[in-house]
Amino acid sequence: MNLVDSCGWLEYFSDGPNAGFFAAPIENVESLLVPSICIFEVFKRVLQQRDENAALHAAATMRRGLVVDLNSFIAISAARTSVDLNLPLADSVILATARAHGAMVWTQDADFERISWVKFIAKR
Repeated sequence: MNLVDSCGWLEYFSDGPNAGFFAAPIENVESLLVPSICIFEVFKRVLQQRDENAALHAAATMRRGLVVDLNSFIAISAARTSVDLNLPLADSVILATARAHGAMVWTQDADFERISWVKFIAKR
């Protein structure tokens, strides 16, 4: 399973320099996990930068994968992750969701760079 961090989705949607890195996991919807917090972050950013139609289109594309809602198990795991790695809420939820489902995280967020089950590419 693959989980693309919010910054990866935004890179993909904007066709940024690292969009190709995120294309394979995003387009393989059968193996794609999407934490609901990523939908929140991406929808919000696209809404701020473009318009509601673009934000709704982004959210619809994301919902082609398996959407994972925040539940109490993931919340507790995320809280531990946040304390252990000194990460913000969304990053912790993303990592805890990936861990709960045995997924590889794809990101360009430097907070994740040294985690072994993360595919990281530096933001260009």
